[in-house]
Amino acid sequence: MPRVRLAEVCAALSLTTDLASGAPFEKGLRTCVVATAFAELLGADEADRTAVFYAALLRSLGCTAHASENAALFLDDVAFQAAFKRLDPGAPAVFDRQLRAFGAWAPAQQDGLRQRFLRLAPVDGPRAARACCEVSRALGGLLGLPVRAVDALDDVYERWDGLGLPGVRRGEELSWVARVVHVAEQAVFAHADGGVPAARAEVVRRAGGHLDPGLAAAFVSDAGDLLAALAAPDLLVAVVAAEPGPAPVVGPADRTALCRALAAVADLKGRWLLGHSGHVAAVADAGAVASGFPDAERPSVQAAALLHDLGRVTVSSAVWDRPGPLGAADRERVRLHAYWTDRILRRCPALADLAGPAAAHHERCDASGYHRGVGSTDLSRAARLLAAADVFAAVTEPRPYRGAGTPDSARAVLAAEVAAGRLDREACDAVLTGAGATPVRAAWPCGLTGREVDVVRLAARGRSDRAIAAQLGISPRTVGHHLAHVYDKTGRRTRAGVAVFAMEHGLLPGWAEPPMRTPGPPGHPRPATGT
Repeated sequence: MPRVRLAEVCAALSLTTDLASGAPFEKGLRTCVVATAFAELLGADEADRTAVFYAALLRSLGCTAHASENAALFLDDVAFQAAFKRLDPGAPAVFDRQLRAFGAWAPAQQDGLRQRFLRLAPVDGPRAARACCEVSRALGGLLGLPVRAVDALDDVYERWDGLGLPGVRRGEELSWVARVVHVAEQAVFAHADGGVPAARAEVVRRAGGHLDPGLAAAFVSDAGDLLAALAAPDLLVAVVAAEPGPAPVVGPADRTALCRALAAVADLKGRWLLGHSGHVAAVADAGAVASGFPDAERPSVQAAALLHDLGRVTVSSAVWDRPGPLGAADRERVRLHAYWTDRILRRCPALADLAGPAAAHHERCDASGYHRGVGSTDLSRAARLLAAADVFAAVTEPRPYRGAGTPDSARAVLAAEVAAGRLDREACDAVLTGAGATPVRAAWPCGLTGREVDVVRLAARGRSDRAIAAQLGISPRTVGHHLAHVYDKTGRRTRAGVAVFAMEHGLLPGWAEPPMRTPGPPGHPRPATGT
C-alpha cells in the first residue's frame, strides 16, 4: 500500500463524527474548506491556517464521549446533539423558539425532555463539555494533530459572550483558531438552509453573542467568495487541496495506528462497546498469523478490523445500551451500520481499500448476513477472517442483555456457525488458534495496580461508585480512592477520558462478569454473534 495523506484519514473521521453528532454528512468537510479560506483571507500564517484546517475538520472529535449519558437522558443522543448544536442562548426570542422545537424526535415526551434539558443543562452541561474536551485532546494526540488545533478543541462549545460550555472562557480568552471555526461552522449551517444570504444573516445575528464580532464582520464582507468553495464537485478533494503547508503522509503501520482513534470514536457509542474494535483487531491479527497471511498484509487486516464498526455511530446509544430485545425498526437501524461503514470508507481514498472486509463483518458464507447479503464466493479471505474474529470477540465480551462468555463458549458458537454454513471453517480455526496464543500482560500501564484496573474497567462503562463497590466487594469510599489514584496516574480527569486511556492501552474489553445468561444461538433477538 502506498503512503497516504493524514488529511484523508482525518476526513474519514470527520464524516464519522458528522453522523455521530446528527450533523449533515460532509458538514465537517464544508466547515474545513470555508474556515481554511477564511483564515487565509485574514492573513494567518501557515501554522495558524494548519491549526484552523484540522480544528474545523475535527471540530466534533469528542462527540461520542457523553453519548450513553445523553441517550439515557434524552432518548436519542444523535437527535439531541443535532438540536443542541443549533441552540442560541444569547438571543432570548430565538432560544425560546428553538426550545419549543426541542425534543421533536419523541413527540409524546417532548415537554418532559424540554424541562429536563432546562433543569440539567447548568450542571450536566459543563460536565459533558469537559468530557468531550478531554476525549478530543486524547484522540488529537493519537492523531498527531498540531498543538494549536488540539487547544482549539477545548473551546468548541464556548461562546464569545461566555454563555457556552463549560463556560470558563469568553471573548478574546477563546482560542483565535476556535473563533474562526465558530464563524465558519455557523455560516455553513445557515448556507445549507438558505444559501449565501442566509449565511450572512446568521453570522450577523450571532455576532457579539456566539461569535467574535470582528471576525463576523470580516466574514460577512467576503461571504460570497468564501462560501463559493462549497460548490466544489468533490468536497473531500477540495479539503485535501486546501491543506496548508507540507502535507503529512503516513505508511501502512502508521495508518493502522491512526485507525485506533477512529475506532475509539465508534466504541464510545455504548458502555458495552468500549474496546470492542481493538479486541476484534487483536483477534483478527492473531488469526492472520495463524493462517499464514503475509506480514505485508497484516496491517490492512488490523486496520479493517479497527474500522469495521464506524457505522455504529449512526445509531443511538440507547439502542446499543438497551438490555431487552430490539423491535423491528431498531433492528433495521442496527443492520444499516455496516452500510455506513462501507460508505465512510469508500468516500476516502486513503481508506477505500479497507471498505470490502470492514463492511462485510456481518456477511455470511450462505448469504444470510448483511449489508449486501453476499455469499462465500464474494467474500475475501480477509473478510471471512474478520467475520469470525468479530463473533469471537462479541461472544467473549459482556453486553447489556448477557454476561461475557468464555473462550470455550466462543468455540462452541463458532463451531455451530461453521456447521450451519454461515462462517468459514478455515477462518474460525485460525481465530481460535490465534486467540489461544494471546500473550499474558506483564504489567499494567502508568503503574496502575490490578485493583485500579478493575475499577477503571467498570467506571469506563458508566458504573457508579456504589455499583462498582458492590461488584468488587469493597466500599464506595475505597472506590473513590482508587479512582483518585487512577486520575493522578493517567492524567485524565473524566470517566470518558479514562475510557479512552483504557482503550489506548488495551485494558478494555479485557474483563468478564459471571454470565447472566449463556450467550444465545444466532436466532436470539440479540444474538451473541453480532450486536
